[in-house]
Amino acid sequence: MIVVYALVLAMLTTAGLLALWRLLQGPTTLDRIAALDVFMVLIVAAAAVYAAYYVDGSNVPLLAAVALIALVGTATAARLVERGERHR
Repeated sequence: MIVVYALVLAMLTTAGLLALWRLLQGPTTLDRIAALDVFMVLIVAAAAVYAAYYVDGSNVPLLAAVALIALVGTATAARLVERGERHR
């Protein structure tokens, strides 16, 4: 089972590096917002893998809070970008 956890963390790390690359290279603000959203989802997934590996359910409220903050932040940022493009 340790091999599965290692593979999952390796895939999450690869996805995190790709999201970080898109965050730094993204030509538009919406690309950067999407990359931040993906990065937050990856953080939640990594914390869930940690909780599963150590059979520790105390992190579940933390996972829910981070996911909610990511959702609200992404929706707010997308709305602000949309308003900014309407004024051009």
